[in-house]
Amino acid sequence: MFGLSGEKLLILGLIAVFVLGPDRLPTYAKQFANLVKSVRRMAEGAKGQLENEIGEELDWKKLDPRQYDPRRIIREALVEDIEPAAPSTALNKPKVQAQPPLGQGERAPFDSEAT
Repeated sequence: MFGLSGEKLLILGLIAVFVLGPDRLPTYAKQFANLVKSVRRMAEGAKGQLENEIGEELDWKKLDPRQYDPRRIIREALVEDIEPAAPSTALNKPKVQAQPPLGQGERAPFDSEAT
């Protein structure tokens, strides 16, 4: 939970006892508990409303952003079977203008306006 271990939580609790004092600590602890409960209720309400609007049950584990692994996505994309190219016919064959080979000592054509 936010990178907090048991020791750190204990230290935070002791600091809260010293700063707030034993008479105000139960009041603040109760307010914090109510805040956590209301946030959970809002999250469950939003989740239920989303399921009602979509009309089907969602797999929340698939939508968890922690499941996103770019290495896996790239690996799966590279492993996918590549569809073989369609056989070339006269209709879909690319039109290539073949240049005749240059003769001995002949220079390649140069277009001064193209550069």
